[in-house]
Amino acid sequence: MTTPADVQNVRDPELPGRLLTVERDELVPLLRGRDDADFALPVTACPGWTVRDVLAHCSAALSRVVESRYEKDVFSPAGNQRDIDERAGWTNAQILDELERGMTEAGPVIAKAGGVLDVLALGEWVHAGDVRVALGEPGAYGGAGLPYALTLLAQVTGRQGHLPLHADLDDADEPLRLGDTSGERPPARFIGDGPTLVRLYAGRPVDGVSYELAGAEAAELNIFGD
Repeated sequence: MTTPADVQNVRDPELPGRLLTVERDELVPLLRGRDDADFALPVTACPGWTVRDVLAHCSAALSRVVESRYEKDVFSPAGNQRDIDERAGWTNAQILDELERGMTEAGPVIAKAGGVLDVLALGEWVHAGDVRVALGEPGAYGGAGLPYALTLLAQVTGRQGHLPLHADLDDADEPLRLGDTSGERPPARFIGDGPTLVRLYAGRPVDGVSYELAGAEAAELNIFGD
C-alpha cells in the first residue's frame, strides 16, 4: 500500500464514494450471513448501542445525504437516536437494504458537497470497524478500504486545521502527513500501522497495540469528539 505524503492538500471528490463502495462490497455480504442474534450484540465503541443500532444509524445518515434531509439537529446524539428509534419496527434485512442503497448512492452527493460531508463517509467506515469488533470479525479498521480511509483522513484533518502529525506507517511505502501543514506547530510523530492510526483519530481503544506517538496526546487526535 502506498500513501502519498501530500494528499491532504488536494481533495479528490470521488474518494468518499470509493471508500463507501469498497466497504459495501465487504461488509454487507458479511452481515447478510449473520444470525439475527448477532445484531443484538453490544458495540463497545458506541455505549448503549447494539450492532443493529449502529447499522440503523449508518443507514439513516446515508439516506439523509441521498435525500438531502437535514433537520436542525441532524447528526446530533438526539437526532441519531431518533433515527434508530424510527427503525425499531424494521427487520434486520430492511436495515441492511437501506445501508446497501445508501453506500451505493451517497458517493455522488458527497462529491458535489465540496468537502463538508467527506467526514461522514469516513465515519461510516469507522462504524463498520466497530461492527466487526462486536462480531469478532478480523480486519477491523483495515481491509481493502484502509488506503482510501487514510487518504481521506489526511484530507479531512488538513481542511480542519487539525494538529499536524507525521505518520510513518508499517503498511505504507511513504509517510503520511495529517492536519495543518502551515508549519506554525511542529508536527507530532506516529510510528505504527494504519488501523491503529485510524483508531486513534476515531477515539477507539488501542489497548495492547504497539505504536509510538510523540509530540501529542492520543486524545488530541480524536476528530469525532466524545
